[in-house]
Amino acid sequence: MKLKMTNNCILIVDDEQRMRKLIKDFLTAKGYSILEAGDGEEALEVYEKSKNKISLILLDVMMPKLDGWSVLRQIRQNSKVPIIMLTARGEEQDELFGFELGVDEYISKPFSPKILVARVEAILKRTNQDEKEIKKYEGIEIDKEGRTVKVDGKQIELSLREYELLTYLVDNENIALSRDKILNNVWNYDYYGDSRTIDSHIKKIRHKLGKKGKYIKTIRGIGYKFEVK
Repeated sequence: MKLKMTNNCILIVDDEQRMRKLIKDFLTAKGYSILEAGDGEEALEVYEKSKNKISLILLDVMMPKLDGWSVLRQIRQNSKVPIIMLTARGEEQDELFGFELGVDEYISKPFSPKILVARVEAILKRTNQDEKEIKKYEGIEIDKEGRTVKVDGKQIELSLREYELLTYLVDNENIALSRDKILNNVWNYDYYGDSRTIDSHIKKIRHKLGKKGKYIKTIRGIGYKFEVK
């Protein structure tokens, strides 16, 4: 059977060689090209050399020299490349911390490689969608092809998850959306963490939208809706 190649390159960052090989084997079987790094410092070096071709990063938290959080912070200073954090910790607070820093996905070890691949594919499918559409809402401009958001003509920086959450809200303008519905549609899988993850993302989006953040309404006991009046 001929292997279907993709244009996506994935950087796997983990200090456990066996873990890197396991993930690499599953991803290369799907046609992805792979780059590897065994610690945080090496990850930043590889990223700087190849950032123009890297489509997604799988990033372990606990690593020597430089941990995953530090790597994440540095990459997020100038890039919105999708990042999935891999960690042995399953604590809710760690997940909230990761999302605050701009993590797009969060997977706790041990995990099923097939599930990991499915989440990688889901994120890349969303980021690679060619939606030639610009929507405007009272000073908010969303360019779906360029995946950019402007407020009063000035572009704001949103993580992938923040962008997807905002576009989901505006695509369902004037509809009250429960937290469960938001999780199922934006996170795109059965999320086992606390729904406060959504509240954390909404808070950051409102802050970035400035005065326009008022268009995201809190519906007590339900969730949120986007409403322009």
